[in-house]
Amino acid sequence: MLLAMRDPHVPGSYAVCPLKALTGLSCPACGCLRATHDLAHGDLAGAWGMNPLWVLAVPLVAALWLRWFTAAATGRPSRAIPVRAGWVGLAVVLVFGVLRNVPALAPWLAP
Repeated sequence: MLLAMRDPHVPGSYAVCPLKALTGLSCPACGCLRATHDLAHGDLAGAWGMNPLWVLAVPLVAALWLRWFTAAATGRPSRAIPVRAGWVGLAVVLVFGVLRNVPALAPWLAP
């Protein structure tokens, strides 16, 4: 709720990313607060500009949460997510983290 009301685009409204502050590099999560704020306000293009990986991940996270919630509410056990999916997700996050710091790709991937 606070994120929808308090604009993270305003400098000083939230803490800064420690990695960004110390090294100048953008971590894979840099821009997620701003992207979430933009999504909450219906600004898909603004959210994409802050963190495209998060914009793509939000529907997946929501679907997984809904799957878990439905299983918990009905008392049925949910199927486990394959371990391979976790490794693939980790690889995607790491590759995104590296690519968003490549100067040639910064206009499209950096927050």
